[in-house]
Amino acid sequence: MMTTEATAAKVSRKKTNTQGDVILDRELEDLPADLRWREWMMRVEAVIFASAEPVARETLARVVGKDCSIDLLIDDLVEELRDRPYELVSVAGGWQHRSRSAYADAIRASQAPTRGAVAALSEFEAMVLMAIAYSQPITRSELSKIFGKEVSRDTIGSLRSAGFVGSGPRSPTPGAPYTYVTSKHFLSAFGLETLRDLPDIEALDDAGLLDARIPLGNGTAEERPDEDE
Repeated sequence: MMTTEATAAKVSRKKTNTQGDVILDRELEDLPADLRWREWMMRVEAVIFASAEPVARETLARVVGKDCSIDLLIDDLVEELRDRPYELVSVAGGWQHRSRSAYADAIRASQAPTRGAVAALSEFEAMVLMAIAYSQPITRSELSKIFGKEVSRDTIGSLRSAGFVGSGPRSPTPGAPYTYVTSKHFLSAFGLETLRDLPDIEALDDAGLLDARIPLGNGTAEERPDEDE
């Protein structure tokens, strides 16, 4: 039986084009079907493991055969990691490795630096981020009306620096001010696959988790093209 290392060595033979760029053998037609599938699994996991952000389907498709099912590969990887302290999760339109919540206390106790740590926000910054998430696209002036006081450029700047918000489309109101929208990093940081996964406003209110100072309308955020600005 060929080991994973031996398989990897066999398929690692590099081919280059006339410009010297490495060409990856995606189809692996010289391998038996079971070893081909295993190699595709390892490639997909390696790409996800190496990435600092969730990896989209089209990115993973670059390292496997054209007829390979990404979904079935992910299903097999999820099953393989079932007994591990980390898992493969679908988040922000892609996939990412995440530590299981059962080990959160151990990770905190270790005080080890972690990747993808969520930036600390002040209470007011967190409230503004919540308002943007549920009311986007929204201008700074509209945010100020929600809170009954000015939402400063510094507050928006802090949320942008943390990677949680970016610029949205220009508002149709006089002066065409910029609007603000949440980013892919926002989805990733809070474990959301899409904006539709935001908690329902009524559910938050019933649970006593909604600040009465934030009138958020109907409590639904419309899907929009992802902004990374």
